[in-house]
Amino acid sequence: MSLTARIEKKLNDAFAPQRLAVINESGKHAGHQPGMTGDGETHMRIQIVSESFSGKSRLERHRAINALLQPELDAGLHALAIEAAAPGEPTRF
Repeated sequence: MSLTARIEKKLNDAFAPQRLAVINESGKHAGHQPGMTGDGETHMRIQIVSESFSGKSRLERHRAINALLQPELDAGLHALAIEAAAPGEPTRF
């Protein structure tokens, strides 16, 4: 299973999102560190809308997602951009 698929599954299981996109942005970051060729799954963007985020601050939302995905970060995921919203909140995605 790819890293993208594992992340999607974890997020779906934990937050039951109304909308979810896990976007591999690794290609945009090729060469910014030694060994980063842009070919792998090192940089991900998460766009998620979930009732679970209602009443939570942006920081609380990010902490919840980072805690859930800590094993992936420990295993080599280099960067994680998070755009998290509750239903009805304006989004840029």
